[in-house]
Formats: sequence, C-alpha cells, structure tokens
Amino acid sequence: MTSETDRPAPAGRAALDGEPRLADDGRPSPRPDGEPGLASDGAERPARVVRRDARRSRELIVAAARELFAQRGLGVGFNEVAHHAGVGVGTVYRRFADKESLVREALAAPLAEIVAVAEEASQAERAWDGLAMLLDRGADLLAANLGLRDVALAPERRVEVLSDGVDALAAVGERLQERALAEGDLRAGVTGEDVLLLLWMVSEVAENSSDVRPDAYRRYLRIVLDGIRSGPGRGDLGDPVTPEQALEIGRRWGARG
Repeated sequence: MTSETDRPAPAGRAALDGEPRLADDGRPSPRPDGEPGLASDGAERPARVVRRDARRSRELIVAAARELFAQRGLGVGFNEVAHHAGVGVGTVYRRFADKESLVREALAAPLAEIVAVAEEASQAERAWDGLAMLLDRGADLLAANLGLRDVALAPERRVEVLSDGVDALAAVGERLQERALAEGDLRAGVTGEDVLLLLWMVSEVAENSSDVRPDAYRRYLRIVLDGIRSGPGRGDLGDPVTPEQALEIGRRWGARG
C-alpha cells in the first residue's frame, strides 16, 4: 500500500519538526554530537517529555489520517497526512513503519463500529429485518468514510490485520441472506456478490453527491432494498456474477481511488 510519495525516509535522517530521533525501543537516540534528546536550544529534554511529545504526535497523526482516509479514501499518502497533522513527514515515518500500520490504527475503530452493527443485525428475529438493518446502517457508515469502504469492499485495499473484522462482517451478511431466502423474504437468485456490488453502487452515489445532495444515496438504498425483497411479479435475474468476477469488479472500482 506504499505509494511513490510514501517511500521511507533515509536511515539516520534528522527530525523535520524539532523532535529527537527515536531508537527502535522508542527512547531518544543520540544526536551526532552524542547528546540524547536535545531541545532546539541545546538543552537536554527529560525522557518523560520526549515520551509525552511522541504520544501527542502519534495522536495527531492518527487523527489526521482518520479524517483524510474518511474524506478521500486510502489513496492519501504520508506527506498529506503529515501536512494535515502539522508535523514533519519524518515524524510520520518514525511513528509508523509503513502505511498498513497507519491504516490499521486509523480505521480499527470505524471497522469495529460496522462489525458491531452486523452483530446486532444477526440477532434480529426475522432475517430480512437484520439484513435491511445491516445494509441501511452499513451504507451510512460507508458513505461517511471512504477509507472504511475501501477496506470493506475493495480486496486489494484490504489490510491484513483488519481482515478478521472484514471476514466477520461478510460472514454475518452471508448468514442473514441464507436465512432471509429460507424465510421467503429475499428475492430468489440474489447472491452475496450482488449485495457487495450494490453497496459499491450506493456508496458511489454517496461520494459523488456529497456536496450536491448529501442524503441522495438513501433514496437509492431504498430502491435497492425493495429490489432484492421477494414479491409478486419478480422476473428472472439471469446468470449471477461469480465470486471471481465480483472480486475483479471490486478491485477495479477500488483502484480508481
């Protein structure tokens, strides 16, 4: 997930924002003159101050990344995150070894939120009610966070350490679909791949209408839900999209970000 602008800073590079360089164990490493943790005026900085500043800079970086990923997706690079956080890009590289580790920390909470929605939906007495809840509230969360959408729907954007949450989300959706079909509420022929691509479609409307009609996607979500619910006069849907085809479509969709 490393872009051209995200190549690691050269080893031994000086801090760009006045912070001391950190060793692998997180402690201040000696400067070229042998003095650890020096302030800009040459005075030694106490270790607790260094640790406090390191925590603060990390918090700023994570908050900036979370905001930018939500607004623009995972195509955002370290330089942009550093600028938004008000720190030097060298600080970002010292706090995070690679982009995946930053994505993991920035998106862990939003992913946990949508997984919690899925767990609540799985408890619905009628599977259709749970499936509708998952799609309804899930679409809201994906519309509000393009980075979360990338992680949840685009296979090539998936971060390994977040895969458990994504897999849990997919498993709940699959079980709800199976139950809703057995209970006669889900339209015959609707597959998990259909739901995946429909979520992409709705989230695309949300992204492209955000500054025109922010709630427009909800109208199309209602149309989608009505379209996949069983009812009289439903025609044949034709041959389903295969899992491999759905993954490739999702890959191409996500790669545009």
